[in-house]
Amino acid sequence: MIDSAPDSGAGAAAPADASVTLLIADDDAVTRSGLRVLLAAQPGIAVVGEAADGVEAVEQARRLRPDVVLMDVRMPRRNGIEATRLLLADAAEPPKVVVITTFENDDYVTAALSAGASGFVLKRRPVPQIAEAVRVVAAGEAILFPSALRRMVAARPLGSADALPNAALTGREEEVLRRMATGLSNPEIAESLTVSLETVKTHVGNVLTKLGAQNRTHAVVIAYESGLVVPGFPG
Repeated sequence: MIDSAPDSGAGAAAPADASVTLLIADDDAVTRSGLRVLLAAQPGIAVVGEAADGVEAVEQARRLRPDVVLMDVRMPRRNGIEATRLLLADAAEPPKVVVITTFENDDYVTAALSAGASGFVLKRRPVPQIAEAVRVVAAGEAILFPSALRRMVAARPLGSADALPNAALTGREEEVLRRMATGLSNPEIAESLTVSLETVKTHVGNVLTKLGAQNRTHAVVIAYESGLVVPGFPG
């Protein structure tokens, strides 16, 4: 999340009374312990474990099968990027990953999003907002902050520019992807294009499949890297 109010379209919240199981991975013991205590007190969050590095994060996630992993990116032995890739390569329903970081313009964050993380939050954000991010991704949505993504991708493209030209997106699929990149939710996209919600869901699914994207956030990163959406694009 960015330091001011998040961009629109951050995703529909999961029901507050739904039990979302969470694994916290951070190499700082004080941060990890504090997050565990504070997040466990939030509605609908059940913290099931901790990990002190990326190796432990993968091991614990495979053992505990949490819905979401709150993943620090700068950790010893294996960083959060590689841990994310390994977890999402699991065939049996991998957890969603939310990157938690100190700086929103961290190169590691962009790489983690490209690896398939569903979004990111800043460590300085209030705990209820971090909990909300966990619930949102558990519900299958993404945490999209277009202004932060624009800055990160403009600062260091990751080299997937060929993905979009090779994907053979239709004109309507490109329109949907552009709106995804501005942070619009599926209902908002449907309204803006004057089509049904089911039609939008079909287009979004096609976009993800054609791009080989892990999720909505990854597709947006590819859109910026490819040049379909450029920094300053208004929507």
